[in-house]
Amino acid sequence: MIIAVDGPAASGKGTLASGLARHYRLPHLDTGLLYRAVGQAVDGLEDTPEFEARAIEAARSLDETALQPELLLSARAGQLASKVAVIGEVRKALFDYQRQFALQDGGAVLDGRDIGTVICPEADAKLFIQADSKARMERRARQLEMRGQVVDRYALYHQIEERDARDMANPHGGFYKAADAHLLDTTLLDIEAALRAAIAIVDGAIRRKAGLVP
Repeated sequence: MIIAVDGPAASGKGTLASGLARHYRLPHLDTGLLYRAVGQAVDGLEDTPEFEARAIEAARSLDETALQPELLLSARAGQLASKVAVIGEVRKALFDYQRQFALQDGGAVLDGRDIGTVICPEADAKLFIQADSKARMERRARQLEMRGQVVDRYALYHQIEERDARDMANPHGGFYKAADAHLLDTTLLDIEAALRAAIAIVDGAIRRKAGLVP
C-alpha cells in the first residue's frame, strides 16, 4: 500500500504522514528532506554562476545519511529547498530515490509536494493537507523555538507565502491537489483530530479499492 501525503510547508503533512506510517506499520519518507539536504549543500551559492551545477551534483550524489531532520528543519533550509526544487535536473536526480522507496515490498508513506501527482500517481490513498498561512507560520515558529531558535514571525510568514508562490509556479513540479486526492484542512484541528481524520480517509480508500464500498 502506497500512501501519498502532499501539502505546503507547516500544514501538518509530515506529522500526519509519520502518524499514518506508525498506524499502518509502513516505512515513511519525508521527501522535503531530500531537497533541504541539496539546498544545504549549496548554501551561500545562490547568487553565483555555479549554483545550479553544484545543486545538480549534490542531488546526484545525495547520501541518505545527510537526511537528518534536526539539521535540516530551519527556515533557511526551507527557502533553499524551494530554490533548488525549480531545477529540473535536481528533480530528475531525486525522482528515482523516491520511486524506489515507494515501491519497496509492502509499500510506504511519502510526504511532500508532488507525491500524488508526479512521484506516485498510482498511490492507493492520496491526501492533500492544507491550513491557512497564519496557522502554518505559528506552527513552524513554535517548532523552531522548541529547537532554541529565535523567530521573527513577520519574516517567517512572508517566507511561507513566498515559498508557496515559488512552489506553485515551479515548471518542473506538480504542487497541486490531484483529482483523486482527499483534501484535509488542519487549520482548526489538533494533531490527534487531524490524524483520526487522515486514518479515516485512508481506511475509506482501502475499502473502495477492495470493492467494499462504492
